[in-house]
This record gives sequence, C-alpha cells and structure tokens, in this order.
Amino acid sequence: MDRNANADLTYADATDLARRLRDRELSAREVAQAHLERIEEVNPEINAVVTLDAEKAMREAAQADERLAGGGGVGPLHGIPVAVKDTHDTAGMRTTYGSPVFADHVPERDALTVERMRAAGAIVMGKTNAPEFGAGSHTFNPVFGVTRNPYDLARSAGGSTGGGAAALAAGMHPLSDGSDMGGSLRNPGSFNNVVGIRPSPGRVPQWPSFLPWEPMTVAGAMARTVSDVALLMSVISGPDTRAPTAMSDPGSIFAGPLDCDMRGLRVAYSADFGGALPIETEPSAAGAAAAEVFAGLGCGVEEVHPDFSRADRVFRALRFWQFAVAYGWIVDEHPGQVKEALADDIARGRRMSGEDVGQAKMELADVYHRFREFFAEYDVLLLPVSQVVPFDAGLEYPAEVAGEPMDDYLRWMSSSSWVSATLCPAMSVPAGFTPGGLPVGVQLVAEHRADLPLLRYAYAFEQATRYGTRRPEVRRSEPT
Repeated sequence: MDRNANADLTYADATDLARRLRDRELSAREVAQAHLERIEEVNPEINAVVTLDAEKAMREAAQADERLAGGGGVGPLHGIPVAVKDTHDTAGMRTTYGSPVFADHVPERDALTVERMRAAGAIVMGKTNAPEFGAGSHTFNPVFGVTRNPYDLARSAGGSTGGGAAALAAGMHPLSDGSDMGGSLRNPGSFNNVVGIRPSPGRVPQWPSFLPWEPMTVAGAMARTVSDVALLMSVISGPDTRAPTAMSDPGSIFAGPLDCDMRGLRVAYSADFGGALPIETEPSAAGAAAAEVFAGLGCGVEEVHPDFSRADRVFRALRFWQFAVAYGWIVDEHPGQVKEALADDIARGRRMSGEDVGQAKMELADVYHRFREFFAEYDVLLLPVSQVVPFDAGLEYPAEVAGEPMDDYLRWMSSSSWVSATLCPAMSVPAGFTPGGLPVGVQLVAEHRADLPLLRYAYAFEQATRYGTRRPEVRRSEPT
C-alpha cells in the first residue's frame, strides 16, 4: 500500500472507516495493515504504542473479513484497530501499569471497556503508554520511558492517557479508551489536538475495580473528532451488574446525530477561574476566543467564575486515600520500586483517619450540590483545560505556571482536577494553536449526567472551528 493510501486510512474518521468496512469498500486487513505501517513509521519517535502484537492483529482482521463475507453479524467497531491504555487489563496481552513490578504481567481477563470494544468488533493491536499507575498528567515511566508530543517531539504528550492521545494525533489508531481522575483524558486531549471526554461517574462502568462505589476515577473515550468519541461512547457505555454505580441508560443513546440548535444556549465562561489559579496566556486566550465562537452560534455568553472552594481539598484527600487503598501493598512488598510522587501520595493517604475520609465525602457532596444549582442557571461552562501548553518532556512537571511555583506534580493540573470534584461530565475540544504550533484545547462542562448534550455542544463548536483537522508533521531525528 502506498504512503498516500495509508494516510487516507490512518487519518480517516472512525465513523467513516466503520461504514466503509461494513459496506466492503475496505477490508479489515487493509485497515489494520495501514495502521501497523504507520506505527512502524512514527512510533519510534513518539513512543506512544508500547506493546504491539502485529501478527495477532492481522489474524483477527482476517477473521473479521471472513465473518462479514459469510454473512455474520458485525458490531459498530467491526474491523477498527485500537490500542488500549496500559493501565487497563487485556487478556493474553502484557499490561504493565507503567510499573517495573508488573513489567511482565499478562492478565487473564479483559477490563470491561476492552471486553465491550472487542464484542463490538474492534481489533486490539497493542497497548499505549501511561505514567506509573496512571499517576500524573505527563506520560513517562521506568518501563517504557517518555511519550512525546507529535506536534513537537521535545514536548510532553500529557497524561495519563498520553500514549493514547499521541497515537491518535499521529494516525496510529482512530479511537482510544482511557480513564480520568484529575484530567487524564482532558489534559492529553488538549496537548495533542484531539477530543477527550470525562463522562459522568457510572456512565462507563468499570470492572474490575478496587473501589467500585467511588466516583472520582471514570473510564472514558478519546478520538480525533466528537462524532468518533460518541461512537466509542455508544459501545463502552451502558449498565453492567458487575459495576454497582453503572447508569441504566443504554450506550445506544450516543449513536444518533449530534446536530443541535445552539441558539439561546446559556454559556458561562471563565478564562482564569476568577484568578483562583495561575494560567498561562495561551490557554486563557483560547478560552476567550472560544467564548466568541459560542456567541457567534447564537448562544448567550456570560463571564462567570463559579465557586470551586474545597474542590482542591476534596480531590486531593480522596485521591490520596484511594491510592493508599489500591497501591499501598506495592510500596510494602516492593520498597523503592514506586516513583517518589506516588509513594508520597500513598503515605498521605495512610495518614488519613476515617473521620478525614468522611469529611472529604461530605465536602464532595457540597461541591456537587453547588454545581447542581449552578447548572440550573447555565447549560454549559467553558474553561481552560490545562493551565499550561505542552511543556518540556524532560521535566516531571512544570516548575512554575505564570510565574507561580508549583509545589507538587498535581498543582499544575488543577484546572481539570477541580472540575473532577464536581462529578460533572467534562471534555476537551481542540481550540487552536500557539504561535509556535502547539495545540491548545478548551474544556466544556455540563450538568451531572448531561453527557449527550455535552457532546452536542462540543460538536457544534468543532464544526464551527475545525481546529482538529490540523495534523502534526512527525519527523524522525537525524542520526548522530
């Protein structure tokens, strides 16, 4: 297959690929081969796909073609190649969680989202890089190293779904699963000029799960377009008895058209969280420009700075507690083999009392109800996704933002983590580029469980701007 034909396939929308595969305009083998060749071409520079089973992918593609030719039923992701975040279990395929403790770990079962993608016909080609146990919004770990931004290989791809986002931007796969506690689908979405949604808790059920009743960590979707995110949401959403908080709505609610009349929509806009957070010029400017786009669509746009008080305290307390419960045993059994920032989080969680956890839960309820009341007045909240643009990939995290020192690896991502504490659905949508060509996204937030309206608002913005159509030019480094 020639390079131009490959580009036509590797940057095709998943919705278009799915249609062409079902109509037999393309074979699953052609599509898989094109994406495998693209991975071979650009992944050495980006380091997004960290485990790959090309032989199995081609075998499954052939089986998909045979099933369709034989008149068998096919799912909505028939023949679509995907690579799964390396924090999500894949049966028979190495899953390391970015940890040297699990460098050779091969699960016996799929995570629920993977199970659903396979059942819908997706071909799991491999795994995408993530920080150790998904901790942090910059993708690096001692097993596979750093994932680099396709728009500038010296910059971070964000995280924790950084490998998935970078692979999307570079044409290595058309859809990506992911998870989000403090911004892990939204920050890399913004850094890589792709779309990432943090759904309402329970929208995408999770299994297995250490703490199945907890709402802070959610599974979600990423793609290059809003329509493709909706396609993946139609597959991975829906109830499951193994997930006690799963919503009863079927995933099919996301399968319809996303067009909507935006006239009269009530948009609340804040470029800087009312001064509560340090935010660099470019993310703030992207938010201001996005507000003008919504006004041009007929929306009523009002500058509003919602009250995020206690959101940071809630997020941190529940994060530390959950990390202590989930990963404390690893620190005990494998001392010195967990990165310092994560070990510190675990230690903080272990110092918390039952009363501390209970207080955090009460404050979480307070934040939730405050935003429930906020969204009685507004339909959508427009915010910066990240406080910075993609930073030096050699750093653990930015040392300062807008001149203010960052005291730990969480502080610079507060623009996303504070939103997590509202339990509202939120998503990152491409919103432009810096003068140096780095992507910048905006964050759209809607009321709890309004995931479908949120996708529709994002789709209208995407269609009006088309920022997501700009592709990176990934260049191999010159030999030294």
